[in-house]
Amino acid sequence: MGLQNRTAVTEFLLAGLTEIPKLKLPLFVLFFTIYTMTVFQNSALIILISCDKQLYTPMYSFLRQLSFIDICYSSSVTIRMLMDFVSDERSISVAGCALQMLTYAGFGGSECLLLAAMSYDRYVAICHPLTYIYIINRQILMILLLLSYVGGFLNGLIQTCFSFLYLDFCEQRQYVQHFYCDVIALIETSCGDTRLNEIILFSFVGFIELSSLFVILVSYLCIIGSVLRIRSSNGPKKAFSTCASHLTVVTLFYGTIIFMYLRPSSAYSPEQDKVIAVFYTVIIPFLNPLIYSLRNRDVKASVKKFGVYFIQKM
Repeated sequence: MGLQNRTAVTEFLLAGLTEIPKLKLPLFVLFFTIYTMTVFQNSALIILISCDKQLYTPMYSFLRQLSFIDICYSSSVTIRMLMDFVSDERSISVAGCALQMLTYAGFGGSECLLLAAMSYDRYVAICHPLTYIYIINRQILMILLLLSYVGGFLNGLIQTCFSFLYLDFCEQRQYVQHFYCDVIALIETSCGDTRLNEIILFSFVGFIELSSLFVILVSYLCIIGSVLRIRSSNGPKKAFSTCASHLTVVTLFYGTIIFMYLRPSSAYSPEQDKVIAVFYTVIIPFLNPLIYSLRNRDVKASVKKFGVYFIQKM
């Protein structure tokens, strides 16, 4: 009977972000503007880092990958959300739903692991500055980036497989109380036993979140200990300024993800989850390049240099 229920599903019907017709157009304009700026800002940061030789360092290589992940992560959800604002057809095929879940979960997990790798990079740069280029060499850099992507998409693949192989759905056109194919929303939609999926979700998301957060906390505890031993009055301020942007991004991203996924199912609220999901899938990718650019003197200097170059060419 469970197999029949699973094979009977031909598509999912997404609830969308809002059911109020008057809000659809204003929300479309708002989120289209935010998404356009997200793609523009992150693309500009990728191009800037790729073209300026002074930014050929591990820290900016990590930042370039973060911008790429933010574009893909936001696109996996935002494009579909924008389409639903201007169309009454909110159906999505089973394959389309699975692909969306794989991409957003994969890039979301990759961002968690990448932020942990960036914290380790800052630890080495501040605590071991003389041997930094030897510890974070090109080979180690590529290994850390590869592990971030492999770990993230392994999580996404597992979540997707368990959602579509082990969840029972009782309708041919299954209604999902969300604006994208979120794993929690599908678990809540299922009409069968979901304990296995909840265990898998909590275990894998919890492992990625908590292990990454552990690396970040240990790295910054070591950084704080090293900085406090600096006798120069400007030393601690300079050291902490290099970490301020990363800490801001970590706080925003991990705070929302932990609240979203590492909580009991009894605390699930569709409307509340929609608001939280908008924040970490749409707003955070928009804010990240601003946070890193506005607080980074090297990036601002590079922007000015390229700005002068283009003005002269014109």
